[in-house]
Amino acid sequence: MENMKSLADQLREQLVKPTNNKDKTGVPVKAGMQAKPEKKVKPNESEPAIMTALRNYDNSLNKSMVHVRFDEKTVRTMNQFKMATQVDVTKLVAFAVTHLFETCPELKIIIKQFIQNTEL
Repeated sequence: MENMKSLADQLREQLVKPTNNKDKTGVPVKAGMQAKPEKKVKPNESEPAIMTALRNYDNSLNKSMVHVRFDEKTVRTMNQFKMATQVDVTKLVAFAVTHLFETCPELKIIIKQFIQNTEL
């Protein structure tokens, strides 16, 4: 019984053990703490207009939350998009809905008609 260790205990021991690994600066690196490879940033010269608009979209003042459901393929695609562009999924969805209402005025007409009919 005394020799049984939890996975967390084993990981703690591995993180504490010093190794002879050294990073680029010559500083020893602990096990499990290897330096991450640097990400190459693509130049913005060929960035599509939609990406520029998405990066410039500010959702910092948005406080309301909406629970939405997506199919697995869409969720996987959104998560891959986040990894590829460093754009948060919340920002992507907020931008997409705002863009949809701005580019499809017929949706606003449907809402206005509903409001007029309910007030009568």
